[in-house]
Amino acid sequence: MSVPLPLSILDLATVGDGETIREGLEASVALAQRAEELGFRRIWYAEHHNMRAVASSATSVLIAHVAANTERITLGSGGVMLPNHSPLVIAEQFGTLATLHPGRIELGLGRAPGTDQPTVTALRRDPRASDRFPQDVQELQAFLSDESLVPNVHAYPGRGTGVPLTILGSSLYGAQVAAALGLPYAFASHFAPEALEQAVALYRQEFRPSAQLSAPRVMAAVNVIAADSADEAAQRLHDVQRDRVKRFLSRGGQELTDEEAEMLLDAPAGQQIKSMTRYTAAGTPDVVVKYLEDFTRRADADELIVTFPVVDRKAWFRSVELLAEQVRPAAV
Repeated sequence: MSVPLPLSILDLATVGDGETIREGLEASVALAQRAEELGFRRIWYAEHHNMRAVASSATSVLIAHVAANTERITLGSGGVMLPNHSPLVIAEQFGTLATLHPGRIELGLGRAPGTDQPTVTALRRDPRASDRFPQDVQELQAFLSDESLVPNVHAYPGRGTGVPLTILGSSLYGAQVAAALGLPYAFASHFAPEALEQAVALYRQEFRPSAQLSAPRVMAAVNVIAADSADEAAQRLHDVQRDRVKRFLSRGGQELTDEEAEMLLDAPAGQQIKSMTRYTAAGTPDVVVKYLEDFTRRADADELIVTFPVVDRKAWFRSVELLAEQVRPAAV
């Protein structure tokens, strides 16, 4: 049994309970090195802010560090939240990465802030920046090519690097932007499952070929919890759900205890958080692969990007290895 298409990884650079941020980042480097050995296609890192358990806020810096500690695997953002930045600065950052690591750097772009409203203010984000997202994507793309849209302004480094772009989204809006600009589309179904099928259908229907892409290409994200037994996988899934309740429902700097989060799991707020991970392959490796095959058809995807939400660090690595063992060499 094998997944009939390539697999990539989304690493949220999580910092587990009892870990320092440095230890969390070191784990991300170790994961990239192991994923490279196992033959995974790429790893993406997501821009988030003001989240204690996520260490990928300075996304380009993290990519640079991982790239310097790996040799072949493609690395990118999944994604950079473009309205938080100027297109020129992102072109310079990723142009630098592409110059140092040619052929290994990608740039996924999102429209959301990646954080809460007070942090949006702290980021000095223009409230109207999201409205300019399509134009900013085009400006950024031009900075990475030979033809700047801003007279007499060029990205150095960046100009001529042609860093490939992907539009990320969890709604119909991102699908429309990706289709109009002729760019690949990645849907965040690992935490926002509702509009997956509708958004992919819209993207494929409205896609216009571009210099980067001649036909639509869809990547869909899915959670994977692979374990040596069904009972262990079920417990790992429960731990993930409890951990997310702790993260999302803690308020005022006072984190919920495991016991408090456990009591909230079956409350309406807990159920809503659990529904965010609707697309989760949990079980022994054969069960996981069967789920991924079914999910691929449901999502009408050309590629899957898998994230491993397991809380325990040792089990996190084991989940990656079990999946790779099951699908090699046809799909990874």
